[in-house]
Amino acid sequence: MKTNRILKAFLALSITVIMGLSFWSFKIDQKNFEISKNLDIFYTLFRELNLFYVEDVKPEKLIKTGIDDMLESLDPYTTYIPESEMDDFKFMTTGEYGGIGALISKRGDKIMVAEPYEGFPAQKAGLKAGDIFLELDGKSVSKSTVEEVSAGLKGPAKKLLKLKMLRPDTKKTFDVDLIREEIKIDPVTYYGMLDSKTGYMRLSSFTDGCADRIKDAFVELRDKKGATSMIIDLRSNPGGLLGEAVKMVNLFVKHGEEVVSTKGKVAQWDKTYRATEQPIDTIMPLVILVNRGSASASEIVAGALQDLDRAVIMGKRTFGKGLVQTTRDLSYNTKLKVTTAKYYIPSGRCIQALDYAHRNKDGSVGNIPDSLIHQFATKNGRKVFDGGGIIPDVMLDQDTLCDLAYKLMQENIIFDYATRFAATHATIPSPDQFEIDDQIFEDFHQFLGTKKFSYESRSELVLKGLIETAKRERSYDDTKAEFEALEKKLTINVEADLQKFRKEVCSILSDEIVTRYYYQKGAVIASFREDTDLDRAKLVLAKDLEYHELLNPASISKKDKKIAANTAATR
Repeated sequence: MKTNRILKAFLALSITVIMGLSFWSFKIDQKNFEISKNLDIFYTLFRELNLFYVEDVKPEKLIKTGIDDMLESLDPYTTYIPESEMDDFKFMTTGEYGGIGALISKRGDKIMVAEPYEGFPAQKAGLKAGDIFLELDGKSVSKSTVEEVSAGLKGPAKKLLKLKMLRPDTKKTFDVDLIREEIKIDPVTYYGMLDSKTGYMRLSSFTDGCADRIKDAFVELRDKKGATSMIIDLRSNPGGLLGEAVKMVNLFVKHGEEVVSTKGKVAQWDKTYRATEQPIDTIMPLVILVNRGSASASEIVAGALQDLDRAVIMGKRTFGKGLVQTTRDLSYNTKLKVTTAKYYIPSGRCIQALDYAHRNKDGSVGNIPDSLIHQFATKNGRKVFDGGGIIPDVMLDQDTLCDLAYKLMQENIIFDYATRFAATHATIPSPDQFEIDDQIFEDFHQFLGTKKFSYESRSELVLKGLIETAKRERSYDDTKAEFEALEKKLTINVEADLQKFRKEVCSILSDEIVTRYYYQKGAVIASFREDTDLDRAKLVLAKDLEYHELLNPASISKKDKKIAANTAATR
């Protein structure tokens, strides 16, 4: 009897397993059928389109458009990389490419040098910002796109490249022979001492080897320059390699600490990344500066150091990109960069914005309803929240460019003036000493007058829309006088605005001019004078009690607070 019961139970279990496997197999077969069916539909559709469309179609362009639109429906970061873009992809991940070392842009029908990088072939050969490309290896580029000229400038290192250029200020053409080099842009744009105690490092991207560069800069500032506190600037750093972010956090936290984990649909992408090396410093006070342009790997560094109470995070809420991309090789030397998982920092928070609906125009995290936000805790028990991006410990005001300054940059007035200025001034003072004095500002004022420059403020544009709405609703005639009075008040007076926003205009003008002489490092140094975020960071680091209270409020006694308040009152 017992044997029969066991046999019946075994048979029942076997039938259940077989039915389950059959159902599972049916689901897989059904999915495979749907894939095959739709691929067949796509192929036959493309074949008929290619045969019968009224004009010739470009198969590669058409297919790429279809692929791009398909991937865009998933998320902004799952992308197709064709063979023609592999050099750009390599540069994004390694910071290396074979070329001349210059940023180029298009103005009207002209392609020009926007910025030569210091120490590379373009700069060493004497190319300057504003120089216009005429020929590349004997071929005219008058009808070429920026992408085509960029591709022509890149190529194998140690290969000769012949250029014919036009310098706008002299109206003369000149020939340049360049030898391409392997270009590797230093991700540490600048490092140095802000004062006798405060070190500063700016990291522009998380490319291969950037953590070692930060390590070397940190050790030099600490051991040779006497830094006792450090500011690491990750503002507008778009991220990069996950491994470099983990290594960078590892520099400042104890061996074995969790830095970040990834979780995805496929188990092989689930992984926890820990500090595997001995740190270089776990004590020195750190401030990490971030803004809405700080994304991905930047958010991992800022978020992990916040969760581990190792650094004070200052600035604006970060971008909110917490998706892991993995590259998969495709046929014909192409790749798919596909989102495979999400990032989670030590408190358990996900960096990724909750959805793509609550986004600002630049793609960064917008306003998230409170009902969708969850509370977490740092190692010391401080409250932190998800919802997308990293919310700084010290929130700073959002920098906004006035309409005048924005338009001057958009219309390339600032760029063109800096080009003319550099052509007529052989040298300028050092970046920390150069300033736009009355003479330079008046010269810029006269230059602006030759451009017939005008612009509309956002208020004017809104008013125009309101007037059009009123006209459609047939209510304009009743309020015409009020509208005209308001329109008169809002009409821009460029002369008045130039004086009103002089300080802001002079700041961006100074940065552009300094870049012509001292390149990126010089521009960073020049920006220090108007950098209120940096001033606030220095202030926090100068007040030990405030710094430690931000990281561990419960550890600061009432007596300590009273002493600090009395000290502040006597300053």
